[in-house]
Amino acid sequence: MITEQNTPPARQHSGRPAGAVYADRGSSHFDILLAAMVTVVVLSGIGAAKGVSFGTIPGTGFDILTDGGFFLFPLAYVLGDIITELYGARSARRAILTSFAVSILASVSYQVIIALPPFPGEYGQAKQEALELALGPVWIIVLAGLAGFLAGQSLNSFVVTRMKRRMGERGLIARLFTSSGLGELVDTIIFCSIASVAIGITTLEQWAEYTILGFVYKVIVQYAMIPVTSAVIRWLKRTDPTYQERLAAARQSAA
Repeated sequence: MITEQNTPPARQHSGRPAGAVYADRGSSHFDILLAAMVTVVVLSGIGAAKGVSFGTIPGTGFDILTDGGFFLFPLAYVLGDIITELYGARSARRAILTSFAVSILASVSYQVIIALPPFPGEYGQAKQEALELALGPVWIIVLAGLAGFLAGQSLNSFVVTRMKRRMGERGLIARLFTSSGLGELVDTIIFCSIASVAIGITTLEQWAEYTILGFVYKVIVQYAMIPVTSAVIRWLKRTDPTYQERLAAARQSAA
C-alpha cells in the first residue's frame, strides 16, 4: 500500500504537531472523494460546451457570460482542497490525473459515437446533428479543463502543502483562502482562453467578460464554501484512524 510520507520540520516545538500529518489513501474516505471529483470533472466538461448568457448588468454594459458547467466546477476545487489537506499533494495529483484520464476517455468515446453511422431518415439525421453540436466540441473543453485545472490545482495543492509544512496542523482556514484564490486565477485564465472557441466567444471583450466573471464566481463560491470545507476536513480527520494514529505519533515526537 502506498502512503504519503511525512516531512519532518526544520525545528520542533513542544506542544504542537511535528510537521504535516496525512491519512492513508487506503482509508475509507479517499475512494468516495475520488469518485466525486471524477464525476464533477466529467459533467463539467459536458456542461461547459454550452455558452450561457444572463444578459447585461444595468448601467455597465458588462455582459454576464459563462458556460453550462459554471455551477459544478468550483466543487472540483473544494474536493481538491479536502484531498490535499487530508491525504497530501501526491494523492491530490493522483486524483487530478485520474479525473482527467476519465474525461479524455469520455471525450474519445463521444467522437466514436459521433462517427458511427446514424439511422436513416430525418429523425436519425436530426439526432446525429444534435450529437455533433452538443458533444462535438467537448474535446476542446476537456483540453481547456485539463490545461487549466492541472496548472491551477497543482498550484493550489502546492500552496496548501507548503503552508501546512510550515504551520503544521494549524492555519487550515488561511491555507484554504490563499490556495483557492491563486489556483482559481491561473485555472480561469488558461481555461477561458482555450474554451472560448468551443462556446462561441468571438471578441476580446467577450473573452474578458467571460474570464472575469468566471474567476469572481469561482472564488466567491469557494470562499463561501470554506466553512463547510473546513468542517468536512475536520470531521474526516477525526474519523480517519490512520490520520489519528499519525497525528498522535507526531505530537509525541514533538513533545
